[in-house]
Amino acid sequence: MATTHVTFEIAENPPARLDKALARDVPAEAALSRTRLAKLLETGAITVDGVAVTDPKAKVAAGAMIAVTVPVADESHIGPEDIPLEVVFEDDDLIVINKPAGMVVHPAPGTPNGTLVNALLHHCGDTLSGVGGSKRPGIVHRIDKETSGLLVVAKTDRAHQGLATQFEKHTVERYYNAVVYGVPDAHDPRLRGVRGVSFEAGNIMRITTQLARHKTDRQRQAVLFEGGRHAVTRARIVESFGTPEVAALVECWLETGRTHQIRVHMTHAGHSLIGDPTYGGRRKLSEKALSPAAVAAARGFARQALHAAVLGFVHPVSGENLRFQAPIPEDMAALIAALRGKSTAS
Repeated sequence: MATTHVTFEIAENPPARLDKALARDVPAEAALSRTRLAKLLETGAITVDGVAVTDPKAKVAAGAMIAVTVPVADESHIGPEDIPLEVVFEDDDLIVINKPAGMVVHPAPGTPNGTLVNALLHHCGDTLSGVGGSKRPGIVHRIDKETSGLLVVAKTDRAHQGLATQFEKHTVERYYNAVVYGVPDAHDPRLRGVRGVSFEAGNIMRITTQLARHKTDRQRQAVLFEGGRHAVTRARIVESFGTPEVAALVECWLETGRTHQIRVHMTHAGHSLIGDPTYGGRRKLSEKALSPAAVAAARGFARQALHAAVLGFVHPVSGENLRFQAPIPEDMAALIAALRGKSTAS
């Protein structure tokens, strides 16, 4: 049976038990549940600093290097599907896709087909990198199902390793467009009291926290200040809407890249994304500040208003600096137009 390998480091202030530390710190991209990790521990598939450990109650220190050998079952049902793709760039080593909102990146329970991987298998044939295993061939990073925008996929193992290293070192340039409740302005006195929030020159909001899976809801991420994984997001106002101002188009960029990072961080700052079903709560826009059409557009927006607009990296084989941009998609453009009080036709 084929295997894939997951390596990661135990973050600060680990839980007293190894199994809990593993569940807290394993990368979300690995898609390893607490139950799966427990079974892998039993079989000796997990090493701590190079030594196999099977005791779930064993202690583990911050900084310990974890290596997990994961058997990869033959996913024969995952096959090519003729799904249209917007290809931004492609060569022998990699492909850059502008993913539409609503498309899952790779198959998972509940979404066995119709994914980006299925579409890539049809488009690329057997040229995708095998590093991600049969479920995630070529996948180096992800964006959420309901987030649109740019994604790079490796077609060779060499490209996969080179891209993965850049993501691990946080050297990949990633800018997002988001439409949020409120206006994250340095002059807002409320923001001065939010832990982890500060402002840099140019009215750039910087959010610095730890992130980890929510204690009771494994589908969510939570802000921490001890434990978890270090996360930094920056955001600047592009345009504000309403009189008084009650919403904004912001540009966010990642110093780190954690699951749901922008969505969680903007919510922590009090500026959750319009349409976000997980972190947006039940916030509403003031009907006194905006037109009825604008309020209705925000209320009816069916996904988090988030778009991966810019992706820049060094080509892992040629060494060329690459930078790609994807325009704001039609649904977000219509939302922004409504908030401005204009129609998309104008």
